[in-house]
Amino acid sequence: MAAQYSIVGATAKGIAASVERGVSEGGLGPGHALPPVRRLAEELGVSPGTVATAYRELRQRGVVVTRGRGGTVVAEAPSVASRRPPRVPEGLVDLAGGHPDPAFLPELRPPARVAPVYGSHRASPRLGRLEELTRAWFARDGVPAEHVTFAHGALDCVARLLSTELRPGDAVAVEDPGFHHLLDLVPALGLRMVPVAVDTEGLVPDALRTALRSGVRAVVCTPRGQNPTGAYVTRRRRDELVAVLGEFPEVLVVEDDHNADISGVSAYTLAAAGLERWAQVRTASKHLGIDLRWAGVACDAVTLARHDGRMLMTSGWISHVLQETAARLLTDEEVRRLVARGETAYTARRAALIEALAGHGIAAVGASGLNVWVPVRDESAVVNGLRTRGWWVAAGARFRIRTGTGVRITAAVLGAEEAGRLAGDFAAVLGESQATYGG
Repeated sequence: MAAQYSIVGATAKGIAASVERGVSEGGLGPGHALPPVRRLAEELGVSPGTVATAYRELRQRGVVVTRGRGGTVVAEAPSVASRRPPRVPEGLVDLAGGHPDPAFLPELRPPARVAPVYGSHRASPRLGRLEELTRAWFARDGVPAEHVTFAHGALDCVARLLSTELRPGDAVAVEDPGFHHLLDLVPALGLRMVPVAVDTEGLVPDALRTALRSGVRAVVCTPRGQNPTGAYVTRRRRDELVAVLGEFPEVLVVEDDHNADISGVSAYTLAAAGLERWAQVRTASKHLGIDLRWAGVACDAVTLARHDGRMLMTSGWISHVLQETAARLLTDEEVRRLVARGETAYTARRAALIEALAGHGIAAVGASGLNVWVPVRDESAVVNGLRTRGWWVAAGARFRIRTGTGVRITAAVLGAEEAGRLAGDFAAVLGESQATYGG
């Protein structure tokens, strides 16, 4: 626990509020250990059960985590404090953000005129034109499109699906390594993460079966362009995963196909395999721009009802201005050609970086999407070493739970010549690290 912050309170709610205040104000930082239950109970003059109840409430809300003998510590991304990416130092090439190349993003053009609306759009939340375009978008890859809806983005959709389907303390299977924002979101919802290993073809079937047998109630995964490894699900792997999931028909499977239009590979999705409970979300952020806060969702009828029922009680609908903008972009032939050029460029840039690294004996993976994952022994040494040479890459700690260490490099903005320079600098950094640790 941070020396400058003292937990106070005479009730479980008071103690929990004190810890939460310390986290939100910065007195208790990520990873800081809270006092053992009995010790804090003695200090506050309350029963150990009162402190245990406070800690349990904090765990359920994603403020703290328990690490066995390591005790209770503040979560790395506590739900009461935002974890924003560090500012990129001036003069460095930013390869850490996971963002597409702006050169392949279209200009967003909202409707020139927006007529005033009397009342609300709750009775007709979706524009019919965009709904039909969304059905075609999913049907293109064999995803059933009878039931579609919209969300404000992939994480917005996932959060709503999990919060309507599960209760605090329930378990969710997640990819490991996986999307860091999802790894922040799940505990913030009061849910438990069960990591499932990922290889170049996505979720490992045996690891998924083990997670499901442990009582997992939902699975969140990526069919292609997996973040951070670039893995994509092959037809063979899809069939293997479907066989495993068939043993657990009550489990909700959520696919995040955020790279659907720029992944560089075909889709073999679980959503197209006849599961009982499923949803697939596709966001427009990666190929149409981050300001277009719109995503399409295809799902089974029960999931649709639960998702839309919750949305109608909260935000109500996605802005019709955004919907009209999305519809125009999805039907613009010039935009389609631009996105296609981007997909071709991203594929070439990933391959160039992987080849350049291999030329120095450095293994890396990244068969689809925007990123390349490089296993390394010491993340900090590599990140800091590359920083001194002008490169800003992401440490793997943000993306992993149990999997081995590594770094993520966003290849989307990296030309072939730059890839060669980066690979040379990477090799030099590894050489220095090996010398430091004695081989």
